[in-house]
Amino acid sequence: MPRPLWTGAISFGLVTIPIKVISASEDRAIHFHQFHLSDMGRVRTRKVCDLDGEELSQDEIGKGYEITKDETVPVTDEELDQMPLPTAKAIEIVSFVDAAGIDPVRIADSYYLASGGQVAAKPYTLLRQALERSEKVAVAKFAWHGRERLGMLQVREEAIVLHVLHWPDEIRSPESLAPKDVELDENEIEQAVQLTETMAADDISGFRDHYREALEQLIEAKSEGKATPEPAEDTERESGQVMDLMAALNASVEAAKESRGADDGDATDATVHPMRSRRKAPGKKTAARKTAAKKTAAKKTAATRSQEKRSAS
Repeated sequence: MPRPLWTGAISFGLVTIPIKVISASEDRAIHFHQFHLSDMGRVRTRKVCDLDGEELSQDEIGKGYEITKDETVPVTDEELDQMPLPTAKAIEIVSFVDAAGIDPVRIADSYYLASGGQVAAKPYTLLRQALERSEKVAVAKFAWHGRERLGMLQVREEAIVLHVLHWPDEIRSPESLAPKDVELDENEIEQAVQLTETMAADDISGFRDHYREALEQLIEAKSEGKATPEPAEDTERESGQVMDLMAALNASVEAAKESRGADDGDATDATVHPMRSRRKAPGKKTAARKTAAKKTAAKKTAATRSQEKRSAS
């Protein structure tokens, strides 16, 4: 396990649970440095004062809040640490809610909470089992990196996980993003649902980062002076080509089945076919009424023509 990022305690009513905060994920992406193309010299970011142009070391740099262009209020780390917050060194549980009541958009980073020694083993286990048995998650407040944050405590296997939550006013409204006045045929909706069923999976543990794997192959080939890998065949449709939505859904279902290795028998069952409209078909009585109405109209037309001929003669 990596080094703890933060140490403190979970405040659970009158129970205090010493914990250590450990990142629940790790960055596996490949990162690049910037180089001068002519001589491959490293290009670095330097911190320079705007007033005297001098390059500064980290111990010469402090925090400040710019009130106006000409006025900045300095704030020290000591002043931030001494702010009167009850959550300064504790993750204070304030309520318990159903997990479904937490909007996933509000979840930011996730961290494992490890028990802080043998003294914390029993209350840590007590909280974990209480969360499991109640099928709830705990909403908590804590101070970290100079600000108070909102979090959610949830059980994952045998550990308690802290999910950092955005405050409600930090979430933008998606109200203006949805397309307006779009009409969908019921057949299209049914076919889209069938596509989701064809592409359904029990879990996502088998997914891999193909881009990172290709990038590793590229770097390895260049470092050894070998030819770079050939680019993958472009299977995208030609630019500007418009595909019928129903045809696209059918083709998508077929492609999903082929990628899963479905046999011919299963393939027949999962094929998307045009569906009849759910509107009730006209009954026999309605059809008979229409036929009778047409005959009556024809008789009236014939009678009118006969009368016109008599008048003309």
